[in-house]
Amino acid sequence: MTNKYESPLSSRYASEYMLNLFSSDTRYSTWRRLWVSLARAEHALGLPVTEGQVAELEAHICDIDYACVSAREKEVRHDVMAHVYAYGQAAPSAAGIIHLGATSCYVTDNADLIIYRDALRYLRAELLVVLENLSKFAEKYKAMPTLGYTHYQPAQLVTVGKRATLWMQDFLSDLHEIDFAIENIKLLGCRGTTGSEASFVELFEGDTAKIDEMNRMICRDFGFDECFDVVGQTYPRKVDSRILNSLSSIAQSAYRMANDIRLLQHDRQVEEPFEKNQIGSSAMAYKRNPMRSERICSLSRYLITDAMNAPMTASTQWLERTLDDSANRRISMPEGFLCADAVIRLCQNVTDGLHVNEKIVEKTVREYLPFIATENLMMEAVKRGGDRQQIHEIIRKCSMEATAKMKNGEECDLTARLAAEPTFGMRETEINSLLEPSKYIGRCPEQVDAFLVKVKPLLEGVDGSSAEINL
Repeated sequence: MTNKYESPLSSRYASEYMLNLFSSDTRYSTWRRLWVSLARAEHALGLPVTEGQVAELEAHICDIDYACVSAREKEVRHDVMAHVYAYGQAAPSAAGIIHLGATSCYVTDNADLIIYRDALRYLRAELLVVLENLSKFAEKYKAMPTLGYTHYQPAQLVTVGKRATLWMQDFLSDLHEIDFAIENIKLLGCRGTTGSEASFVELFEGDTAKIDEMNRMICRDFGFDECFDVVGQTYPRKVDSRILNSLSSIAQSAYRMANDIRLLQHDRQVEEPFEKNQIGSSAMAYKRNPMRSERICSLSRYLITDAMNAPMTASTQWLERTLDDSANRRISMPEGFLCADAVIRLCQNVTDGLHVNEKIVEKTVREYLPFIATENLMMEAVKRGGDRQQIHEIIRKCSMEATAKMKNGEECDLTARLAAEPTFGMRETEINSLLEPSKYIGRCPEQVDAFLVKVKPLLEGVDGSSAEINL
């Protein structure tokens, strides 16, 4: 415990991987790796940077003296120059060539891009676990009839597995958005104060081919194919918008699934995992609240709104650079990633232990099946010589009467009422023989099979699992 505020995303929800990725150590060691990469390229391309200076910089990537940085920043009021100074203290022979030709965004923006790319790759892998869990669930329950709902009112039958594929399809769309975001992240490179590369034109005495090669070398060091074609001082803030939109998309899908589970748990049809000693309520000991699904919805709501920061920032960038993006991005981007991580981990946990109360599902189906089957019953009655319009009126009248009784707490007696109508022409046993739920699920099992075949290649080698979460 601490007497200072800390984000719940850090203390309760996010994974160790994501916390480490967005830590000060990762960020500032990445700055140093970028300075090493720049020095190495400058040495290789003939600038006055020695191999020994590069080696000394490489030897001090991780031993960051934060006290030195803090003291220097208080003095100069510039975080990057404070780190340049501290790095130079650790590698004195290279102090004079650190950051040669660069501007602050060389380390700040490139480091952000590297971290965001790695974070997206991690979330992609975690999202595949959710899809794998749901694919197993959909396969298991692909033919199990359940009541479908439109407007949260009873509708035609679907299957438990088919409903899960609706959730999967949403998450699959999110996966494609993440892939698009990853594929379109490029490095800023080292482009100077306004993106003109003027400092390097001077350093390389007009040899622009060497500037291009320097940027290619830096890209290779960090696993990027290329830099953005043109930039101002920063990389295009549209990138942030694209990234947070993809995270918001995950939140939208997660919210939809979790909300469905909450509704179904209210009806006792489906339940999220519940530990043996878990307490559902401090006052009502019998409660089994869908708290994980509720948490998914709660965090997803935050993430959806957090994603509004990036488009507002991207749309208000002035000319080559303005600094009103910095404080916002320092909060909205890491918190967005940590929140997406938390949401996905919760989704893993819920989908890994999702429980179906099969008897309740079957009872609900049986309760509404006489109404669902009325169109088929009407067709059968017409086949037996009945008048379609008369049969329709009998069904309408009997349905209203049976519904009125159910609203009064009594059992559904629709089949008995229909059988008691001489004009309907069918005995109750004959009517009941048509009330087999599997006759009313259409192509749901086939649709599940076809969908899972498409998804299967993406899930090769993925082990479905449940993330460890703090309750």
